[in-house]
Amino acid sequence: MPGSGFPDGRPPFLVFLPRFLFRSDGSRLAYVLKAWLLALLPTLALAALVSLAATPAQGPQIRGQGSTLLLLVVLASPILETLLMVPPLWALDRLLGPGRAALASALLWGVLHSLAAPAWGLVVWWPFLILSVAYLAWRRSGAVKAMTMVAAMHALQNAAVLSFGLLMRLAAQALRAIG
Repeated sequence: MPGSGFPDGRPPFLVFLPRFLFRSDGSRLAYVLKAWLLALLPTLALAALVSLAATPAQGPQIRGQGSTLLLLVVLASPILETLLMVPPLWALDRLLGPGRAALASALLWGVLHSLAAPAWGLVVWWPFLILSVAYLAWRRSGAVKAMTMVAAMHALQNAAVLSFGLLMRLAAQALRAIG
């Protein structure tokens, strides 16, 4: 596929992912928004399932307030994690090919996040699968462009999850105040 890290298109074992994810020849904005939603919606479902079995202490403990929290979670973390994701993903691609590299990268990031909070790794493997496929799909258009695409999707993901978490915390406080 021209301009894609997936020259033969979507690998058979990733057929459950939509075809657009493996292409880099369309609108970058549309790609980021569609891929972000593809990462976010299943992540919320996974988080809900994991929360049924995990105690709140098993989830990530995000500390900070206001603009500092926003800066760290929505800007710094996506950029740093994208920079950290690329070298292992590049090596995995060389060893395994792009499809298996994306799966291995997602599993690696799930394990790494599990070191901080076990339940977290069960949730983040999915968005990292989407981010890994996106990077590999866009890298032939340039490494900086591919990293920018992934960091943008990651920033949107973190912003949505952070917002959802804050809304849930506010709702819990409101319910305690009422009851």
